[in-house]
Amino acid sequence: MKTIFITGASGGLGKASAKLFQSKGWRVIATMRNPEKEDELNMLENVTLLEMDITKPDQVEKAVTAAISSGDIDVVLNNAGYGLTGPFEAYSATQIARQIDTNLTGVFRVAQPFVKYFRENQKQGIFITVTSAVAIAASPFASVYTATKYALEGWSESMNYDLNAFGIQFKTVAPGGIKTNFGSTALVLEQHPAYELVWNKMIKGFEDGSLIHFSEPEEIASVIYGAVTDGQDRQKYAAGKDAVALALRREKLGFEQHRKEITKYYQIE
Repeated sequence: MKTIFITGASGGLGKASAKLFQSKGWRVIATMRNPEKEDELNMLENVTLLEMDITKPDQVEKAVTAAISSGDIDVVLNNAGYGLTGPFEAYSATQIARQIDTNLTGVFRVAQPFVKYFRENQKQGIFITVTSAVAIAASPFASVYTATKYALEGWSESMNYDLNAFGIQFKTVAPGGIKTNFGSTALVLEQHPAYELVWNKMIKGFEDGSLIHFSEPEEIASVIYGAVTDGQDRQKYAAGKDAVALALRREKLGFEQHRKEITKYYQIE
């Protein structure tokens, strides 16, 4: 029986992934900040809940140690994260630091001990990191969030060069919109009148579906499962109707033409 270690498994994509892998016969170690509040995953066979906030090094160390001590680990799914939304000039230093610590440094914090474990003990292993469609093509009012997701794509590419020779793979799954509680956990800053035109255009695109398609979390989880099990030497997977369309459009037009197309959409001069 193979085992997957999942961060951010209390809801949304993390929970959907835990349930899918469990249904496929995997042992699941599902981590979350408040496992005592979980009333669904704890009822499933071969699912272990561990307390872990990826911004707290002591909790990460304790959870990873417990996971490794419980038996062989085959896959690490770095899913935990949130979005900071608003004009960059409105971000405080604390908000920027928290976004980076959660979305980027937190992933590093979890991955590092598993790298050593996979290399020395397992001689193989897969890391799946959830990025975002904004790492395919950036969107307005998500500059720091976008920076963290682009960084994770670059980090995964570099880590593949380091570790493929040891049988270790780094793969990224970039979802578009998901019908989860992400919106409730996002930090949306008060909008400045100077940005009203672009902000309203973006919100309209969300509401009419021209910019985003909200997939069920189970649909994105199936892409993650496919990335784990397809046996392909491949790093990037777009997930969801909107992310796939975005990836194809950017590939067809090239970076600069696609950037100009987006600029035109927002009527940015």
